[in-house]
Amino acid sequence: MTISATPAKSITPLVIHNIAAAALLEIRWSDGTISHLHHRDLRQACPCAWCRAARLRGDIREIDPDVRVTAINAMGYGLQLVFNDGHDRGIYPWIYLNTL
Repeated sequence: MTISATPAKSITPLVIHNIAAAALLEIRWSDGTISHLHHRDLRQACPCAWCRAARLRGDIREIDPDVRVTAINAMGYGLQLVFNDGHDRGIYPWIYLNTL
């Protein structure tokens, strides 16, 4: 039996810019698209195990609209975002960021 699979399109960031005054993370992608991701939306979509489990339980926590990304750490396959509410456990893979 032969199984043929098309590899997933590789999308990588070219430029990442944290626009703190507007609470936006701007990512320019290798396919020419640009993402503008609001810090609050990023915090709400945190992919860490604790946040994912809370969402699965239906435990939706209200995120402060003034939450900000205070640090960005490259992790090879994505970004670790550090927020001013102290949360820093989520690593956002490139493919995940590109779908937000």
